[in-house]
Amino acid sequence: MTEKPKKQNRYGWLFYAVIILFIGFNFIGGSSLQSSKKTTISELQEFLRNGDISKILIITNTRQAKVFLTPEAQEKEIHSETTQKPVLPTPGENPQYVLDYGDLQNFENSINTIKSEYNLETVVDYDKENNYFMDFILSLLPFVLIIGIWIYLMRRMSGGGGPGGGGQIFNIGKSKAKLFDEKTDTRTSFKDVAGLEGAKEEVQEIVEFLKNPDKYTSLGGKIPKGALLVGPPGTGKTLLAKAVAGEAKVPFFSLSGSDFVEMFVGVGASRVRDLFKQAKDKSPAIIFIDEIDAIGRARGKNNITGSNDERENTLNQLLTEMDGFGTNTNVIVLAATNRADVLDKALMRAGRFDRQIYVDLPDLNERKAIFEVHLRPLKTDEELDTDFLAKQTPGFSGADIANVCNEAALIAARNDKKAVTKQDFLDAVDRIVGGLEKKNKIITPEEKKTIAFHEAGHATVSWMLQYAAPLVKVTIVPRGQSLGAAWYLPEERLIVRPEQMLDEMCATMGGRAAERVMFDNISTGALSDLEKVTKQARAMVTIYGLNSKIGNVTYFDSSGQTDFNFSKPYSEETAQIIDAEISKIIEGQYKRAIEILQEHKDKLILLANRLLEKEVIFKDDLEKIFGKRPFEVEVEAETETEESTDSAENKETSEDSIAKPTD
Repeated sequence: MTEKPKKQNRYGWLFYAVIILFIGFNFIGGSSLQSSKKTTISELQEFLRNGDISKILIITNTRQAKVFLTPEAQEKEIHSETTQKPVLPTPGENPQYVLDYGDLQNFENSINTIKSEYNLETVVDYDKENNYFMDFILSLLPFVLIIGIWIYLMRRMSGGGGPGGGGQIFNIGKSKAKLFDEKTDTRTSFKDVAGLEGAKEEVQEIVEFLKNPDKYTSLGGKIPKGALLVGPPGTGKTLLAKAVAGEAKVPFFSLSGSDFVEMFVGVGASRVRDLFKQAKDKSPAIIFIDEIDAIGRARGKNNITGSNDERENTLNQLLTEMDGFGTNTNVIVLAATNRADVLDKALMRAGRFDRQIYVDLPDLNERKAIFEVHLRPLKTDEELDTDFLAKQTPGFSGADIANVCNEAALIAARNDKKAVTKQDFLDAVDRIVGGLEKKNKIITPEEKKTIAFHEAGHATVSWMLQYAAPLVKVTIVPRGQSLGAAWYLPEERLIVRPEQMLDEMCATMGGRAAERVMFDNISTGALSDLEKVTKQARAMVTIYGLNSKIGNVTYFDSSGQTDFNFSKPYSEETAQIIDAEISKIIEGQYKRAIEILQEHKDKLILLANRLLEKEVIFKDDLEKIFGKRPFEVEVEAETETEESTDSAENKETSEDSIAKPTD
């Protein structure tokens, strides 16, 4: 550790030498004028009028003039200070005065005017200041700087000449993978991974392959060579890899796909070779490549200029190392990506990544388990219910849940609470989903009324429809870019039927429909609603085959290779039919929402007025105004009918059993 700074300053003398030479020459070059006194143009003109100046030497390249006095003038008391000996001896004659002039033409005119007026014979000469030593130094300076910068960059890319790097330039081809030590570097285990049971079983088995290979190979099986973790961002792919590093008890090499990429040709392939060489030397071992799509993209695409050759060479080397002639089966490769659709097919085939483990967004029970993990370090209220928190966060990934827990703790601390409560978590969800609350935003009373009826329209229509998502709360407090919001708790469905999608679209159009019913006018406030229903309607027609005119046809490309901006997989006639059907679906649900609101207009007004008064209303407020949802009443009536029928049948059965004689 003590030798490293010396190595890093090994070439520092070069820069210090240049600076010392530069300063020293300035001192030497300027010493010839240290015996000369500075003067001004007005003093110079006075000396001229007195006839004290014999010569004026104008240096054109430095805008400086040297003034030489006559022998008689040097004897005068006024010039006695200029006759001191120079600090350093200089060749030639030294001037008694020097001055800096501005514009050369004005300076010459002033001298010539005085000379002609007083009939002086003062000599005016011109010269240039030549500094050969300085010119030589300046000519060398660019080369010195370039060499110094080049040496610095090479040392940086070679690891700074520290231990292991040896200070060699060619260490740039060495792998940047970090080798994890289970005793010091990571403490993550499978206990810290919640909600990913299927994926966790798969990676646990990979660890078992390396710990006890005979168990699997004794029956003739082969250990998988690779496993690819695929899923949306934040679902826990990298966390699973960290757990493997903590549990494997074998060398674990971790790096990112971008670590292979470098500006020099051949570096990526060299780093791949070095990585697998290190892993084979320490086998059995695991290599984890995060964001593998950085080097694993499909070859031959958009390669018009040849700019992707280096990346493709790196990928080719990776393919060879994973399944080539010299492959070592005791090295398992784990990789993670959320862009599996862009990966090269050769990388995805069996024999390289034998297993593709899909890490999906957590469901209700998995979210509960994830909450329990992230709530451990928090001081929470004893009455906090993790089931409630899991229900309030549909569609949240593991990273989102961790963010909710952290945000809730910050909100509780901001409010000087001793523990994190249920309300803090609700506020955290609102903050993450909706954005920062903006209570001071300037909104006119007319705009506020429009927003209130718009949000009340959403709430009213969704309350009356069976398959619309249950309402949680409605607010007209601006958050983020929205002026108001209706919060729903969507049902987690694996498949969706057409009537469910239509009910959701109708509830979404309830805001604009309320504006039409109440004000006989519409506004731009429904932009996000229109965007949502248009996507849903287009999906019904072009993706899911739920439209009778188009039929059981889908134009969805799961490979992601079709660019609909340039080519469409249907004719112009079909495109016109698709546009017409999308418009028909949306307009039909818009008219349906208007009919529902006209039927319940009085309750819509009550709800909007309460929203204007309280700014935030909840499900209980809707129950007070509307009562129970219509389909819930029907379900209860059917349940009561079934119960009464069952009780009557049970009564008849009991009477029969009593009347029946026993043996």
